[in-house]
This record gives sequence, C-alpha cells and structure tokens, in this order.
Amino acid sequence: MDWIQWGYLGLFVASFLAATIFPIASEAIFMLMLLHFNPWICLVVAGTGNTLGGILNYGIGYTGKTEWLEKLNISHERVVRWETQVKRYGIWMALLSWLPIIGDVLAVALGFFKVNWKGSFLFMGIGKFVRYAALLLIYWYGKEI
Repeated sequence: MDWIQWGYLGLFVASFLAATIFPIASEAIFMLMLLHFNPWICLVVAGTGNTLGGILNYGIGYTGKTEWLEKLNISHERVVRWETQVKRYGIWMALLSWLPIIGDVLAVALGFFKVNWKGSFLFMGIGKFVRYAALLLIYWYGKEI
C-alpha cells in the first residue's frame, strides 16, 4: 500500500495500525512523509494515530477476562507475575508502549489490570510522541550533514 499517496490520512492510518497487531513500520512511513509534507503536522498526525492505536489496545485489555487467558493455556502464576509488575510500575509502563511487539502487550496489560486510564493514556501519548520527535530530530540532523 502506498501510504504516502494518501498523505496525512495515510500516515494516520499507518501509525494507528502499527500500534496494534499489524506489522507496519510507521517509523519508515513517517520518515518518508517528512520529505514531502510539513514535519510538524506529520509529528502530530503520527503521534495521535499511534496513541489512539495504543488506547485501542488498552481497551481490548480492559474487556479481557481471566477465563480467556486460561483457554490460551496461560498459567495463573504467569498472570499473577504480570499483575505484580503492572501494579508495581503502573502508568509508568505506558511510556514504553512505543516499543515494537512488547509495547502492544504492555498496553493490553495496563487495560487488563485496570490501571488508571487517564494516566495510562497520557504517558502512552508522551512515549509515542517522543519517539516520533526523536525521528524528526534525526531527519533534521541528517539534512544538515
């Protein structure tokens, strides 16, 4: 799919889907978009899309039930270990929701264990926006070389 041809909407959709289970490299699309579009708008669009995708993951976790985990052969001990970690670090875990693969799991876990949604969404957004801002700085630095 030619995400760039779709402009900002393509960047938003790619960033949103990349925060879910779809294997989309939103960082690469973001960097390519910077060549053709306003960098600040790209930052806002990608950060917002990716944050909303993370919020969807939180919502999926929030609706989860322990019985579903048992059907997936996830032991009670493992669930308790995850719960201990989530309760220990709380909303701070949301800062890492931008990480590939593990970030999706973190967002789902935050929802599953009903961690404060306002703080989770805020920290999730901060982490995701900082990642795209770092890419924007790399882009600008690369242009100057």
